[in-house]
Amino acid sequence: MLAFAAALIWLTGLAHSILGERYILMRLLRRADSLPKVLGSTAFTAGTLRFAWHLTTLAWWALAYLVFALGHGTVGRNELLLVIGITALVSAVFPLVFTRGRHLSWVIFLLVGGLVLAARGQG
Repeated sequence: MLAFAAALIWLTGLAHSILGERYILMRLLRRADSLPKVLGSTAFTAGTLRFAWHLTTLAWWALAYLVFALGHGTVGRNELLLVIGITALVSAVFPLVFTRGRHLSWVIFLLVGGLVLAARGQG
């Protein structure tokens, strides 16, 4: 039952990214003249919209993994922290790529990922 739920969550994330990119983001970003200019151009706005959109998929995939893992036994503290830490580190990559590091959320995601991973194995 949980494996099926996890598959549905994973597929929902995939559909969210593919369909959202194709039917929402691409159409929205074609109208660059209507996007607000932040930090001097619409490129930052477009990159922020794109990474925030796909970050949702990443979060759903992490959740799908945890649901799947719970269906196959108990998820321990260290495994949970590992999933959260890796998700945070991968989340840091999105604003680095899509906004060329200009959206500073990557710093927070990087710190969170490092701190959470460092906390594994500690009481």
